[in-house]
Amino acid sequence: MNKLITYLKDSYKELVEKVTWPNWDQLTQSTMIVLGATLLITLLVGIMDFASNGSLKFIYSLFKTT
Repeated sequence: MNKLITYLKDSYKELVEKVTWPNWDQLTQSTMIVLGATLLITLLVGIMDFASNGSLKFIYSLFKTT
């Protein structure tokens, strides 16, 4: 039990004294960058999905025997 208490005290001390936390402006800017990148990647994946779906439908229609 002593090891657990020591670990928790050391962890708290590290978080309070050694970690550099971002200020509000840095946090907001980083959040906007992450959101923008997420939206861009989502859009690109959607476009690739749409294109591959259309391509595969076309290829399958070439081999359809109806």
